Amino acid sequence: MSRLAFPCAIALAATLIGAPAQSAGFQHATVPGTEPIEIGIWYPSDTAPPGEANTPFGQALALDAAVAGTDLPLVVLSHGYGAWMGSHADTAKALADTGYIAVAPTHPGTNFRDLSAPPSEWLQARPRQIVAVIDFMLEIWNQADRIDAGRIGVFGLSAGGYTALAAAGGKPDIALAVRHCAADPTEFVCGAGIVDELVASRRYDETNPVPADPRIRAISIAAPVLAFAIDRKALAGVAVPVQIWSGSADETVPYQSNIAPLVDALPATPEVHMVEQAGHFAFLAPCDPILKTAEPRLWAMACVDASGFDRVAFHARMNADITAFFDRVLKD
Repeated sequence: MSRLAFPCAIALAATLIGAPAQSAGFQHATVPGTEPIEIGIWYPSDTAPPGEANTPFGQALALDAAVAGTDLPLVVLSHGYGAWMGSHADTAKALADTGYIAVAPTHPGTNFRDLSAPPSEWLQARPRQIVAVIDFMLEIWNQADRIDAGRIGVFGLSAGGYTALAAAGGKPDIALAVRHCAADPTEFVCGAGIVDELVASRRYDETNPVPADPRIRAISIAAPVLAFAIDRKALAGVAVPVQIWSGSADETVPYQSNIAPLVDALPATPEVHMVEQAGHFAFLAPCDPILKTAEPRLWAMACVDASGFDRVAFHARMNADITAFFDRVLKD
């Protein structure tokens, strides 16, 4: 698992992300349970934000303000391995600015503070955490009455992409993963030891899969890990519209071995965005330039894109396309 430890520092980059001040509300909350889940909630608000950033992800937001509007759609954002709830703060705010409630959990056991969950645990725990977050938002959150329970979507990157797919009904086939890694040991996930741990631990129970949450009506996934282990049979339960993002320069979740077979295996044709020159980290919010001096190794790893690739401009387009996708499938 050592090769997967690198994203743990991504959360540090996320704390330094800058964003222009616009009107949106934010709450920090905790989903109760045997393993509490920290969440951030972005939402439309009529309360004016402060003139400068007041959040750890560099956004100026109206903290604990009232939600503006009723019957609002909800989107859950699932971060990658070693990240946190702020890793997609720009996408969350873009959704809030256009009338969504966006909630992002910090997944226990797979975040920058805590990497204790082995793959055999988090493959099933993460989708269940999405379900717990939805339960909280609909039943416990102090502004739950503003949510339309019939319009719920999930966005996820990397391990979060897998999480969204699994929560919507996708079931990985471990035997298929073993065969894939035997044929191509250079695949990042294979070299990182994820499949080896699944086999050795025998804790991943394929006979007791996470059931699809019928409240999830659409998913947008970027570079989903283990996509090569989710074939047509495993995807038969995914009955919702799917948007897929992939980078042509992504060496962690390559298009040909992961996205191409996923597109072919999904029951319905997904909306696919192939992003030229984009690497795996291009789907994370843009880093603040201060990180280049403060954490040069992290900057080089997670913040430097291919020559000519403008992450800021790309995220403006990506966030608009994600919003448009959810508009079509949740708001119509």
